[in-house]
Amino acid sequence: MKIDLRTSKDLTVNEVLPLYQANKWSAADKPELLVKALLNSHSLVSAWDGTTLVGLGNAISDGYLVVYYPHLLVLPSYQGKGVGRLIMDKMQEIYKGFHMQMLTADGKAIDFYKRNGFERAGQTEPMWIYSGGDH
Repeated sequence: MKIDLRTSKDLTVNEVLPLYQANKWSAADKPELLVKALLNSHSLVSAWDGTTLVGLGNAISDGYLVVYYPHLLVLPSYQGKGVGRLIMDKMQEIYKGFHMQMLTADGKAIDFYKRNGFERAGQTEPMWIYSGGDH
């Protein structure tokens, strides 16, 4: 399996939606806003197997000190095969040396992020106002 990573922001709704639906993310219920959000990210890394989008990750950042990683998704049939790691490695390449790299993880994702160098942020508690129902 040869995965091609891209950092261009030329994704379409038809490419993105199946990935979000397969992972049962509520953002799939707002496809037009989802694509606009992804295209307005500071960075966007997509993973392709031929013409199939098999994973993506995005970052929101001030460009100097702080970066937040809101989305990292991999098609279920590609999970456990290193696609997520490739995306995170690319993000780490882009944001190497940043003072703070943040994300929110739950479920199986916690162990994945720990294997990729992330740890619980001291005594912090995740907090949000969230309109989805998938967490």
